[in-house]
Amino acid sequence: MTLKETIDRKEKRDRTLMQAGIALLIGSGLLAALALVGVHLQKEPVVEEVAVEAPKPDAFKDVYVQGKAAIVYDLRTGEVLYEKNAEAQLPLASLTKLLTVYAGATTLEEDSPVTLSASALSAEGESGFVLGETFTFKDAAKLTLVASSNDAAEAIAEAAQQKRGIAGSALMASAAQAANLSQTYAVNGSGLDEDLKVSGGYGSAKDVALLAGALLEKAPEIARSTTRPTVSATSISGIPHTMQNTNQGVVEVPGALLSKTGFTDLAGGNLVVVFDTGIAHPVAVVVMGSTVEGRFSDVNRLMEATLAHFAGTTPL
Repeated sequence: MTLKETIDRKEKRDRTLMQAGIALLIGSGLLAALALVGVHLQKEPVVEEVAVEAPKPDAFKDVYVQGKAAIVYDLRTGEVLYEKNAEAQLPLASLTKLLTVYAGATTLEEDSPVTLSASALSAEGESGFVLGETFTFKDAAKLTLVASSNDAAEAIAEAAQQKRGIAGSALMASAAQAANLSQTYAVNGSGLDEDLKVSGGYGSAKDVALLAGALLEKAPEIARSTTRPTVSATSISGIPHTMQNTNQGVVEVPGALLSKTGFTDLAGGNLVVVFDTGIAHPVAVVVMGSTVEGRFSDVNRLMEATLAHFAGTTPL
């Protein structure tokens, strides 16, 4: 190889090395630039703000209830919104009639005959019926619940017993079981005190709420009749009867679905009202062991608190 060729080859090799070095430097610079861009393009971690919901006011916190026991029971959800000794077993008085009518509704047809026998008419109180007078079960049930007729209640119990061929205590026990009541039993169909120590029926405020809901579902027309100021019924023989509701104030309750009063010496004042707090959202309010007037004011305060509860406010 000549000297000139040797020099040309060396210059060519040097140029190649220089180009490779420049390319390496450029490549390194590009990688560094890309890495830097990547750092800037990387998202900052997003911190989500969690909204802290203000605690809901306790609408029942300052509600005074004179009665020995009470409950506000959401019949749609099964939630207990308020309770005071809600599972204490207490005398039912005429709230027993809810069980009697429920027993009738699960045994008799609406047009089944219910006859006023001598034993039914012997019950305390005067309803203006005559011996042998007969009503349809539906009308007898309305008279029983709206006017709290002891005669009609006992007649329904007798008709249901005869239809099923069982004793009165067995009839009532069967009805209580059908309504899933764990603390309720009845000695008679009216709830009248048997004597100075024994009531005609016993149960808890929670059981009464469940029973009211069961009756409302089983016989809605009969239940809704208890929200009107009077009840009118004509016996099969053509004798008309009109009686006053024992809870006149229920007509002023918006969305009222059912009402039943009760009072005896052993029980004191009892009252249950079921009302709709929204669209098909019934709530049962029960007070037991109050006074004649106290039961109404107790239930009114609890209904106001219930509406405030759903509105997210406190009662005035």
